[in-house]
Parts: sequence; C-alpha cells; structure tokens
Amino acid sequence: MRFKIAVPALVIGVLLMLVGIAQLTFWSPSETVTASVPAGAESGPVTVIDAGAKEPGADDVDITVRSEGTFTLAVGRASDVDAWVGDAAHLRVTGIDEDGLQTTFTDGEQTVPDPSGSDLWTSEETADGSVTHRWLDPADGEWSILLASDGENAAPTDVSITWPNEETTSWAVPLIVIGALVVILGIALFFVRPKRDRRPTVEGSRAHARTLEARNKQSRKSTAPFSVAVVVMGLTASGLGAAHATSSEPSPSPAAEETEEQPPVLLESQLERILASVATVVAEGDAAADAELLAPRAAEAALALRTANYAVRAEASDIPEPTPVAAEPILTTMISSDPSWPRTVVALTQSEDNPVPQALVLVQQDPRSNYNLSAAIQMLPGTTFPSSEGAGGVAQVPLDNAPGLAYAPQTAMNAIADFLSEPDGDNADTFEENSFADAITSFQSEVVADPDNDSARITFVHASEPDYTHALATSDGGAMVFGYLNHTYSSVPRGSGDSIDLDGTVYESLTGETSTDEGIDVRYGEAVMMYVPTEESGERVRVIGAAQQLLSAELR
Repeated sequence: MRFKIAVPALVIGVLLMLVGIAQLTFWSPSETVTASVPAGAESGPVTVIDAGAKEPGADDVDITVRSEGTFTLAVGRASDVDAWVGDAAHLRVTGIDEDGLQTTFTDGEQTVPDPSGSDLWTSEETADGSVTHRWLDPADGEWSILLASDGENAAPTDVSITWPNEETTSWAVPLIVIGALVVILGIALFFVRPKRDRRPTVEGSRAHARTLEARNKQSRKSTAPFSVAVVVMGLTASGLGAAHATSSEPSPSPAAEETEEQPPVLLESQLERILASVATVVAEGDAAADAELLAPRAAEAALALRTANYAVRAEASDIPEPTPVAAEPILTTMISSDPSWPRTVVALTQSEDNPVPQALVLVQQDPRSNYNLSAAIQMLPGTTFPSSEGAGGVAQVPLDNAPGLAYAPQTAMNAIADFLSEPDGDNADTFEENSFADAITSFQSEVVADPDNDSARITFVHASEPDYTHALATSDGGAMVFGYLNHTYSSVPRGSGDSIDLDGTVYESLTGETSTDEGIDVRYGEAVMMYVPTEESGERVRVIGAAQQLLSAELR
C-alpha cells in the first residue's frame, strides 16, 4: 500500500517543483513593460508628455524618443510647459491603457519659437535621431516633458515609455517548497515498514500483557507515515497561508495631503544657471562697451544705466566703469511663487570685485521670454537685506493696492521721488535717514547755495518710472520694492546776458561747449531698493540700496 502512495507523491512533488522553476525561468514575465504612441498619431510643432503618463513616485521610468532629425527634450513644471505651449498645435500624451499610450491632439498655431535654452526648463537635452531619458521629477509637484524640433517642423511623435513590470510569480517559491516536501514524503514512505502482528502462545496474565504491549508498538509504527503526512501538510498549509497573506496584504492607505506653501517658480539649479548666463552676457557687454550685446539678458533700469555708461564713457574718460554683475556666491534670494507673468526674482550676491552686496533683480515678462536683469543695485553701508523664511517662494505684491503695508509699492516710489525733489516737502518724515538720500539732497543744496550759480535758475526733479517697479513680500509682512527714478538737473540763465559755465566739467565733454546762454538739462538714472514696513508697525520706509548713473547732458 505504501508504494501506491509513495510513487504518486514523488511524481506530484517533482511536477510541482518543475512548475515553480518554470515560473522563475522561461515562464517568468518580462522585467519591464513598454507602451508607445499609436502609429499615425497627428503631430504639431510641440509634443507634450503629461505627468499622467508616469506612475506617481516611480523613479525607474524611461522615455525613448525617435525622430528623423534633431530635437529638444525639456523638463519643466506642468503649468510652465502648458503656459509655454499656449495656443500652439500639439500632441499630448496623457496616460497609459492596455492599448498603449493615450494621446489627444489640439489644433492651433503651426509654428513656435525654438524652446531650447528657455529658463522655464529644469533640464533639457538635444538629440539627433533618438534619445532615452530617465524620467525623474526634479522636485515635488507635477512635471511634464516637452518635445520640439526647431519650432517650425513637426515635433517627434515616436514616443515609448518603459517601466518595471509589476506582475510577479508569487506562487513560484511556494510551489517549489511544496513539491520538495511532497517528494520528501514520497521518499519517506519507501523506508517506513509496517511491523507484522505476532501473537505469543504464553498463557496467563503475563502473556496477555505482552500481547497488549505488542499491539501498542504495532499501532505506533503503523501511524508513522500518517504523522509525517500531517507534519508535511501542516508545513504546506503554513506556506500557502503565508504566501496568501503576503500577496493579499493591503497596502497602507496614503496619509492625508497637507497643505503646502506655494513652490518657488525657479529651482536653485535654474536660478544658478540663469545668473551665470546673465553675468556672462553683461560682462561681454561691459568689455566691449556695446549695449547691443546686453539685449539677450538686460532690460529696464539695468539696460538704461549701462547703455548710458557706455555712451558717456566714450565722451568722458573720467566716468567709472559700471560695477560688475556677480553670479556667485549667492547670499540670499527672493523667488516669486506667483505662477502668472511677469515673474520677479531677486538674488543677493557679492564677489571679490564688489565691496558691498549687490541685489540682482530678474524679471521674466512671459513664458516664452527668458529672465532679464531689471536692475543691479548696490546695498548701502550699514543696511540689512530682509531674508525670506521657508522653502516656498514669496508673494508678488500688487503695486498700486497693497493692504497692510504702510505704502503701496508704487506710492512708495512716488514718495521717494518727491522727497528727493523737495526734501522739506510732504514726505520729509516718510523715510529713515540713509546715505543715498543724504548724498543726493546734500549735492542739490550745495549746487543751489554756490555763489557761482547765482546767475542760474536751478531745479532738480526726480520722477518714478512705473513700468520698472517690482515688489516682493517679506516674511514679516512687509515688502521689498525695486524701482527706477529719472532725475533731471536743469540749469537756466536767469536773465539776458547770463550764461552757464561748463568749462572743465564732464558736461563740456558731453556737449562740446564751454558755456551756454540757453541752459542745460543733465539727466541721471537712479535705481532704488527700499523696504516698506507694515502699516501697523509705525516704522518709516528704509532705503537700503541704490545705483546712480549719469545718462546725458543736453543743451537747450
């Protein structure tokens, strides 16, 4: 009887082991799964791969793109990518299903600018023919991938996404273990022999006792195979139970999402790259004294002051060169968290060439434009630049209506202009004492009081340029305001026969005249950086940085 059980047990055990081994070898599923954009998908100048095409949190997803020519693959925040695409016709990869990658097509503009080099991208690469990109999110939030050729030709649509196969062979090991145990059971049955039941002939109570003892021994031996089977089945059941518990164990429910502060519009790596580009372009312009070289990275006050410096230095040799723009080291930053445009970013840097820190104000006007240097403002001695706290960005402050502030940003700029024009006027108590205002007002007072100027009517007018005003919130509820003033210093003869002496001055170099009977207008540009406190603080506005440049001198 034991042979009838042992042989099938051996066969079944071997078969179970073979099935388990097969699941781990030639029956095992592929390690990865690949989904592709369906052939013949409609194309436009841009292809966008949404975050929905990637498993959340997956770090081992590869995107393979093939194209007949050169193309750009760029990574950016989903909202930034969408803003850059705008109204352009584009193919969008939205997700994955059993048939492959899901796509939608939106009709629109047939050409776009070349996206390579955009400040919106956290990373980009240019490929010719094909590229495989490991899709890693640079930071928290949703990220997308943009594909484009040169903006005029169609963007690549031959896209495939590969990720690890989650299908597992959870029964492989249990089958091998169960098969091995069954084989052991079969082998054990070959060696377990049931003992024959022998009855002794001795009569009496001693014979009866020996008979009972013999029967008990026979019973224990005959049940040995059953005991082995029970142990094997117990182990098998335990293995199956454990396997079932492992495979069916529910994953922990995700924790409730916490409200996070709005992320900054730039990552640290982006800002460093932008500052390096700005510093390089400005250095090239300074070296050649050519304002046209500044165009890719300078605008507003920074462009106006440097353009004027180049022009004035060409006529007057005693005009100093502009202060170099330093990309590093970065002392602190203020990065807007407002996803709309224009966007404002401020970096405080100081190199060995700068005696004091310099605030670099960067402004991006729209999604398809790069950041330009709006102003480079030297901090005044003894002042402190407010630091922003936390990992999030800072809010952009409305210029004309900012509840909670002592003054709206543009109102503060108008106030500093009025104060410099009339130090004893309505804004005499608006600002804390500072070296910039002291230098300006002292110079103006000395010019008016100079007896050599008695024959001239002298006026000083400072006016804010609203288009160059930017403001960011500080952590204490105040605001940093960055603006620009046009300063006109006019000198006009008082009466007939009077004249303005220009001999030996920089104005002679600029006008080519030693005197004028009609008068002269001298213009300066003044970049200003101020801290505006909260209304409830009762504090005055603090001017903490400024930069001044002679722009021109024109005879009337």
